[in-house]
Formats: sequence, structure tokens, C-alpha cells
Amino acid sequence: MKHLYLIIGLILVNLTVLAQTGSIKGKISSADGQPAAFVTIGLKDIKKGTLTNEDGEFALKNVKPGNYVLVISCTGTKTINNTVTVAADQVTAVNFALEATSSQLNEVVVDGTKTRTINKRPVTIGKLPVPAMDLPQAVALIGHEVIENQQAQRMSDVVKNINGVYMASTRAGTQETFNARGYGFSSTNTFKNGARVNSGAMPEMSSLERVEVLKGSAAILYGNVSPGAILNMVTKQPKFNFGGEVSVRAGSFGLLKPTFDVYGPLSSKIAYRVNGTFETADSYRDQVHSKRYYINPSFLFKLSDRTELLVQADYLKHDFTPDFGIGSVGDTAINNKASRNTFYGEGWNYAHTQQTTTSANIRHKLSNNWTLNGIVSYSKYQRDYYSLERIQAKGNGNFLRPLGANATNEDYFSGQVDLTGTLKTGVLEHTILAGVDADRYLTGTYAYGVPSINKTTGIYDSINVFDPTMYPRRTDKPVDTLKSVSNAPVNRVGVYVQDLISISEKVKVMAGIRYSYLQTESPVVYDFKGGKTVGKSRYDQAFSPRFGLVYKPVATTALFASYSTSFTPNSGQDIYGQNLKPSIISQYEAGVKNDFLKGLLSVNVTAYRIRNNNYAQTAPFLKDGTTQNNNTNIKTLVGETLSQGVEVDIAGHPLPGLDVIAGYSYNSMTIEKTPGEKGSSIAGERLVGNPNHTANASVFYTLQQTKLKGLKVGAGFYYLGQRFAGWNNTVQQTQTYNRLISVPGYSTLDLSAGYNFKRFGVMAKVSNVTNTYNYYVHENYSVNPIPPTQFTGTVSYKF
Repeated sequence: MKHLYLIIGLILVNLTVLAQTGSIKGKISSADGQPAAFVTIGLKDIKKGTLTNEDGEFALKNVKPGNYVLVISCTGTKTINNTVTVAADQVTAVNFALEATSSQLNEVVVDGTKTRTINKRPVTIGKLPVPAMDLPQAVALIGHEVIENQQAQRMSDVVKNINGVYMASTRAGTQETFNARGYGFSSTNTFKNGARVNSGAMPEMSSLERVEVLKGSAAILYGNVSPGAILNMVTKQPKFNFGGEVSVRAGSFGLLKPTFDVYGPLSSKIAYRVNGTFETADSYRDQVHSKRYYINPSFLFKLSDRTELLVQADYLKHDFTPDFGIGSVGDTAINNKASRNTFYGEGWNYAHTQQTTTSANIRHKLSNNWTLNGIVSYSKYQRDYYSLERIQAKGNGNFLRPLGANATNEDYFSGQVDLTGTLKTGVLEHTILAGVDADRYLTGTYAYGVPSINKTTGIYDSINVFDPTMYPRRTDKPVDTLKSVSNAPVNRVGVYVQDLISISEKVKVMAGIRYSYLQTESPVVYDFKGGKTVGKSRYDQAFSPRFGLVYKPVATTALFASYSTSFTPNSGQDIYGQNLKPSIISQYEAGVKNDFLKGLLSVNVTAYRIRNNNYAQTAPFLKDGTTQNNNTNIKTLVGETLSQGVEVDIAGHPLPGLDVIAGYSYNSMTIEKTPGEKGSSIAGERLVGNPNHTANASVFYTLQQTKLKGLKVGAGFYYLGQRFAGWNNTVQQTQTYNRLISVPGYSTLDLSAGYNFKRFGVMAKVSNVTNTYNYYVHENYSVNPIPPTQFTGTVSYKF
């Protein structure tokens, strides 16, 4: 920290005299008056340029006084050349309209985004209206073009394009759990259109315009988030020109998925968009089925020239068969004698998930420099689950199949107001963010009693995972009984301010702080036998500072460094029934962002170091040290953890028709300081669930000029390194075996081809071409084989 302050001090001393400059600001619109986003703006004969934002606005700052030729260009429109005069300490205002129809402009916008690298695009989840190049933080963006080209079915298909972010497990196939830099996302790190959503549902990919990932700490913006990364899903927005698309997707194992997307104007001030889908599929796993229904309406209201209101909602219903995979045998060995399709549950097993999200986002321009944004949202998450579960067989293959039944009902309310703007104090330019947010969770959990065949609670029957004929197998569905209902309200409030200070075109400093207050109200449990019990309330609060420095030796390169702390309350109790202490996490990050080939290709490198003083995990055993813990609310603090590593991100369009995404990450996530007492974790051991290495590469090429114009081919390579499952070992543990399960690394290859002709399109993909066999493992009881070689094809029509 002292070194950073010294650098800033020296810079300020040497900038006491700065040449007087002016600026050019303006707005570009289409022929029908709509904002023209991502249009290229430049000054002829000098290396100075920018792009319009989503409102069609642009600004060229620190321009020396004189006469210039302003060049405005965008694919599909006529280039505009206009003479402008810049005076010292004055703003030259200009406005232009492109010569293109609204339908042409719609195509231009899509092409325009491809001319911008990930460093030039602003990130909605970052809240500041500045390009990623100016942020002292790593970001990743996956647009709808990639989602469509790769025919992504689930979020895991999208996330595998983001190095350093990976799917850690698919517990029972009921949800996808993601980690970044060694830390899990959970619901606190998952957002839709800027508002938190429960991560227990598998979101619908066909509705997404893009997926944004802000790596590292985002505590100053969103409060108690884990430090690895946050993910924001941006759904497709209304448009004022009519259009849409219908498609049908089909594939291996009974996949059938028709979708529709329609948008257009209701009036000159109101636009709409509605998209939806139905999906049904079997599985490469025996007796496993899935059925989904989804609808996503949205409306955009132009309330005035300065104010717009975006109202969005969606509803997802997902019915599927819980599947705990092939499980483990002999304490911690994977049951590798089972075939990929072997299912140890029963056909009546079910999980019913419903999720509804709604939000209203109002945006008001107070002036040319200041904007007020407000979001209110409500989401409801429901799950009803009853299944055979936790496949943990003995070494001889004998397995007592346990039953599990539960339900969840969550209501989540949130609101946030942000003020963003720019101002000057002397020679310094400030981009300021100030805001307040609040949310409330109301979570009801329903526990059920299930019958048993012996004194062991909840045992359905006994089978042998090696020899299915050894014991008779039950197939009936037992009656479950509601035992208890628990309610746990949680309230959160945060206030934050952040300033991105432009000392010069080359030097920017970011500083900010957040205050977070969290109230966990007394949990109330209604037990139908034991009566009502009320737990203890708890209150947590913390200040989360952030400091960063960006230095641009040239316009296409940015060096950055940052320091931040974050605050994560730990829910649940320890094995002795006591509330867990919160975690305070410090993070250092440094890197370089580069744009090559005139901005067509980005190559970024980031290094980080994250220390968590109290890392909580599900306790493997109860306080006697031998009884396995099946309650995820009972946890243990493993001590300090240290996550450190490096990431390389490559993305861009180096040639016409060529799209490239690639990356590599190295992460070391180890347990550090521990008490050293009996039951505490082993210092130096790698934390379970985290690979040291991940890598990805995706290349798509569309022929441009030949007779086969519109033909598209692509390939995707993905690598997930060796990681440990099971549980970390403890000092003087009762169990004599090593509780770590080593899961080998693996790679997969996908091949794609497609063709677009006028309004028709066809796309085909063969995934996991080499039929690689590996697993996603949750602890040691949900061992789910990855999918085999599969075929997926989509036929579409645009109107």
C-alpha cells in the first residue's frame, strides 16, 4: 500500500502544470432517431478515437485546441467526415444521424459489437459507464453470438469459455455449482439483470443477450459476495424495430426444444419483447428425464427524452429426475466399475423447481454528465424434492439406499439506487459512483420424515452396486410425512461510494468504500412433535475498502493493480450448535490488458492473491467424530485459506469472419493457518473441489466472399485439471483413511458447422468427440459422469 501511495504522490507532483485542452461530445443516432450504439468515432490524422455507448453518446477528452476532421464510421452506413473546432477548456457539442434504416442499423449494432474487444466494452455489472480497460480488475463477456453458435443448453456450456471459472459439481444433477479462483458462487454471487437470483435453478440460455463475469472482489458494489467472481445474466431487451426468430433444436437422447423470440414497437414510446421455450429430454443416464417451460416478457417505456423504464419478468418450471451418479465405494474410492449410464435411484424420484423473477429498472439523465439508476426486483424460488440419494457403498458393494425429502420456498426482495457522473476538480477528472442497496430474504424450509426398513432412519432398501441381482430391489414410492417448517429471514443494507480519477490520459486511480449491515433474524422452527423453537438473532457489519491504479503507457495497453477487502457472513452453525464467525477476505490483483491488431484482439494477463481468515465448509462428521453429517447447515471453519494464481484471457475477431475465445488459468487454493488442535484441518493441504489448471479455446470461422458465403465451422477445446473431492483431512481424525479423492483431469473437444441463407439458418454440433469419460464429484456421494459424445442440431428462421 505504501508503494502505491508513493507512486500517486510522485505522479501528482509532476502534473502541477498541464497543457490546456478541450473536448468533443455528441450523440449519434439512426435515420429513425434511435441511438446508434458502438459506432466508431475518430479524429483524422491523429491516433485518438472512441466508440459510442448504448445510448449513442461519445466523448473525446483532452484534445489540444485546433481544427480537426471528425470521422464517424460503422459497418453498413456511409462514413461521415465533419470539420470541428476545439477550444481550450471548452466542450464542442456535435450530433449526427447515420444514413441507415432501423433494420439495417440493427444488423450494424451486431457487427459493431464484434469490432470491440472485451477491453473496450462497458460491463453492466461493474456499474460504472467506462470500458473494461479503465477498470483495475479482470472481466469476461460472452455474447449471444457465442451462446447461439455453441448451442449452449446450460450455464456450464457458457462458463467453460471463461478461464478460471469452472463447474465444481452437479449435486444430484439438481443444480450446477460454479467456482472461481477457489471460491463458490452460491446465490450471493449470481445475478440476473443486476439483481441477485437463487442459483438453485438452472437458468435458460436462449433468453440471454450476454453473460458478464467480474472477476476478483465485487464487495464494494454488492456487499457480502465471495471473492472469486460474480456472474450477471443479461436477458434480451426490447427493440423499437420489429423482428424475431423461431427455431427448433433436437439432439441425442430425445432432446427436443422449440423456441421463439419476438420484439417490436407498441408505439413510438413503448417497445416489447417476448421469448420462450419448451424443452424435453431423456439422458445418457438410465431412467433420468427432464422437462422445462420458460417465458420471458419485457417492456421498454420512453417516459421522456431523459427517462426510460425497463420492466422485465420471467418464469421457469423445471421437472427432472434427481441423479446421484455412480457414487463411491470403500470410504472414498469412485465406483469406476459402474458404466456411464448406471442409475441407482428409482423412476419415481423427482425434483420440481420453479423460479419467477421480476424487475423494474428506471434510468434518468439528470444532465449530460449525471445519471440516476434505480432497480427494484422480486424473485420467488420453489423446490420440491423426494429421492433416493447419497450413494456411499461399502468396499464389497453393499449399499443401504437412503431416502431424502425436502422443500424450499424463498421470497427475495431487493432495491438499489445508483448515481453516476463525471466532474472536474482542477486538472483531475472524476467518474463517480454513489449508491445504496437493500434486500430481504424470506426462506421457508420444509423437512419430511421418511419410512425405514430397519432402525436406521430413512433407509429404503439394500442393494449391491456391483451385482444388482444379489438383493431384491424395491420400486414403490413410500409415503413421506411433513415433520417441521423453519423460517429464516435475512435483511441486508449497504451504502457505497467510488471514484475513478483520471489524472491524465495515461493514469487513473480508483478509490472507494462500502459499509454493509446484515441482520439474520431469529430462525423459527415449527416441529409438529417438539413444538416451536426460536433461534438466536445475529448482526454482522463491516467496511469494505477498495483501491486501484491503472497506467496506460500507450492507448492500447493498460497496467493495473488493486487491493480490496470483502465481508462474508457464514450461515449455519458448527458441530457444537454455535453460530459461525464471519469471514474477512483480503485480495490483491495486478495485471495487464492489451489490444492488438487495431483493437481486433485482446490479450490480458491477471495475477491475484486472496486470503480468507475463516473459510467455512460442510462438516463431514458430527461432534463425536464418527457419525456422518447429512445436514448442510452444520459447518466447520477450516482455518485460513490462501488462493493465488494467474489467468490469461484471449478474445477477439482478428480477421473478418473469425471469432476467437481462449484462456488459461492456474490456481493454488490451500489451507494455511489452523489451530493445530484435534479436529482442525491440515495446514498446507489443497482445498477440495478446485483444480490447479483450466484451459479453453473456441474458434469459429464464417466464410465471407466465396460461393459458400454463410458457411460456418467451429471447434471448442476445454480442459479441467486434476482436483480433489471428498473432504479435507483433520488433525487426529478418527478415520484412518485419507478422505481426499483424487479426480484426474480431462479434456473435451466439440466440433460445429452451420449455414445461413437469407433468413434461414442451420447449426449442428458434435460434443465430446473423443467420448472422454470423467466425473463431476460433490464430496464423495454424488459422482456424476460427464456426458458422452452427443449430437445437437438447430434450425432457425428470422423475420
